[in-house]
Amino acid sequence: MVEADKIFQEYNVKLSPKQLQNFQSYARILEEWNKKMNLTAPQSTESIYRKHFVDSLMMDRVMELNTQSLLDVGSGAGFPALPLKILHLGLRVTVVDSTKKRIRFLEHIAKELQLDMHAVHGRIEEHDQKEDFDIVTARAVASLNILCELCLPFVKVGGYFIAYKGKNFQKELDESAHALDLLGGKIKDIYRYSIDDTDRVLIMIEKTASTPYKYPRKFSQVKKTPL
Repeated sequence: MVEADKIFQEYNVKLSPKQLQNFQSYARILEEWNKKMNLTAPQSTESIYRKHFVDSLMMDRVMELNTQSLLDVGSGAGFPALPLKILHLGLRVTVVDSTKKRIRFLEHIAKELQLDMHAVHGRIEEHDQKEDFDIVTARAVASLNILCELCLPFVKVGGYFIAYKGKNFQKELDESAHALDLLGGKIKDIYRYSIDDTDRVLIMIEKTASTPYKYPRKFSQVKKTPL
């Protein structure tokens, strides 16, 4: 049996008994649903804790989170939004995913854990709350230049887009320079960390100017001709 508390302690993540119980319930429900639908790649319970829960919570080390509005793009099985919500109940979380079964899963998790969360089924480029969020997150969704166009239009000026990336992030950063300039983003910081000897980074992009209203374009255009 996985000793969840020891895994969190290993990464210096401090949880209340209720928060630990919520993560244990989250892992159990995720494994049950994964037997019926592919929410995540097959993996051990311990990997769920390390590679999804702990990884999601790394954002807590670079930002002071409390009652901000957070939009998670392509949320999938809820990462990083739901682990962050478990840790900070005051966060006002919206998750967007284009796959209905994932939205059903996220709504089920929120209900089971009694988390106040807004789930939206659809493509992010169809979302209408432009420049309405303090923080926008994306994890394992697309290359950074594509993510900049999909995410920065929804960040308030003065807010942040946080991208979770792997060790080969520098090439994506170089390819994103034009998109950042055009969309009003500026690299604020890069936080490096390691999960199970796998190098990871959080790319913190500050929204310094309004994004032209025509962005984001339709996803087919974004993918075919990235900025």
